[in-house]
Amino acid sequence: MKVTEQPSRYSNLEHTPTKLLLEEINREDQSVPRVVAGCIPSIARLVDAIVDRVRRGGRIFYAGSGTSGRLGVVDASEIPPTYGADDDLFNAVIAGGDGAIRKAVEGAEDRTDAGWDDLKPFAPGPDDTLIGLSASGHTPYVIGALRRAGEEGLLTACITCNPDTPVAEAAAIPIVAVVGPEFVTGSTRMKAGTAEKLILNMISTSVMIRLGHVRGNRMVDMQLTNDKLIERGTRFVMEETGLKDEDAARTLLLEAGSVREAVQRYKTQKNVTE
Repeated sequence: MKVTEQPSRYSNLEHTPTKLLLEEINREDQSVPRVVAGCIPSIARLVDAIVDRVRRGGRIFYAGSGTSGRLGVVDASEIPPTYGADDDLFNAVIAGGDGAIRKAVEGAEDRTDAGWDDLKPFAPGPDDTLIGLSASGHTPYVIGALRRAGEEGLLTACITCNPDTPVAEAAAIPIVAVVGPEFVTGSTRMKAGTAEKLILNMISTSVMIRLGHVRGNRMVDMQLTNDKLIERGTRFVMEETGLKDEDAARTLLLEAGSVREAVQRYKTQKNVTE
């Protein structure tokens, strides 16, 4: 039996008081970061390999179904506004298509050829990376995509929560986070999903840092698409330049279009006047 399908350590949940339910869920959740910590060597290997490929023009693809697929979509969609990266740097495909993001499309994950079919419109090539997302490690949609991607020369990796699975076997860099049975038996949107989300955060954030989209600890290339981000960017500009006038910093930021460019313009102008 898959570890993710093993019976919960807890029973009689329907008779458990709410506060105790929450405490027990939280207790289980606390075990996840410790498991993810054990995966760091594999994650680091993957990040370094991705960075090398992106510098040659490569892209990153996620492929998954259900919760795993949705987590890939969430991570990929956050990269452009957060780091100012091109919209096509991180991409995600999910079994059942975009409609499956909001509503389950049962059976979509069972076609071995469907994952690669969904990737073909992107014209994936040897400098690209495919990361298969499958808590169970047995999802045909992901297995087929990884196998075909490997044949086409892509770097392949996976995130799974069961040992010794076909998904891990199909990936050049398997990341295996065995978080144990779920609080509700088989509900892999819980601990397994949390592990996948943590690892995706680590991969994409580290890649963006390594590619120069963070200065110090600030998102200097973030898109200025709403008041919150403009306020954050203004604060960053003030901290980086020493400007005390918030209106001046905001104007400089909006004219420049990014924290990075605003700081550079300020320093250039300051050097000219001096």
